Amino acid sequence: MSRRLRRGFFGRDPLEVAPDLLGKVLVAGPRSGRIVEVEAYRGSDDPGSHGYRGITPRTEVMFGPPGHLYVYFSYGMHWCANVVCESDGVCGAVLIRALEPLTGLDAMYAARSKAKRDRDLCSGPAKLCQALGVDGDHDGLDLTLAQLGVEVRDDGHRVLAHASSVRIGLSPGKGEDLPWRFYVANDPNVSASPRN
Repeated sequence: MSRRLRRGFFGRDPLEVAPDLLGKVLVAGPRSGRIVEVEAYRGSDDPGSHGYRGITPRTEVMFGPPGHLYVYFSYGMHWCANVVCESDGVCGAVLIRALEPLTGLDAMYAARSKAKRDRDLCSGPAKLCQALGVDGDHDGLDLTLAQLGVEVRDDGHRVLAHASSVRIGLSPGKGEDLPWRFYVANDPNVSASPRN
C-alpha cells in the first residue's frame, strides 16, 4: 500500500531528507519513477545553493513551506526539480538527480526520443524532468496535495545500501567538496560515476 508523503517528512534538514528520499516514488500523473539519486542543498551556509544569497523571485519557493516543488531552468536548456525542505522561512532543498522508471514508460520514451534503454530515461536531473513532463509550470506545486498529479509516495520499498559522494557539477568554491550526494549503490539508473 502506497501513501503520499506528508509535510512533516520534508520539514527537516535537507541532509536528513535526502537519503530518506531514496526508494520513494516521484509521480507525475501516469508517469512515475523510484528515486535512486539526490543531492542536498542548504541555504545561507551552502554556496552551492540557489538560496545562498537570500530570497529572490527565482528562489522564493525554497524559503517557503516544506513539501513544495522548486523547479528551475538550468544552463538555458533544461528543467531540474527539487523538493523544498526545512521549516517555513528557512532555505533548503533536495535535487532529484535520477529515477528508476516505473510507470508510463511509453510516454517517457515519447518525451525522450533519444533514449534507447529504460535506464537512459531518467538518469539525470534534466532527463527525469523531460521524461515526466515536469517544467516551470510545476514550480511551487504542493507535493503534499498532489497538485497537477505530482507527488512523492512511499510504497514500502526499502533501500538496503546507499552511498554518498560530493555533489556533481559545482564550480570551485561552491561547496564542491561536500559529500551531500546520496544514491542507491550499484543502481544502473544513477546519473554518473561517483567521485568521492
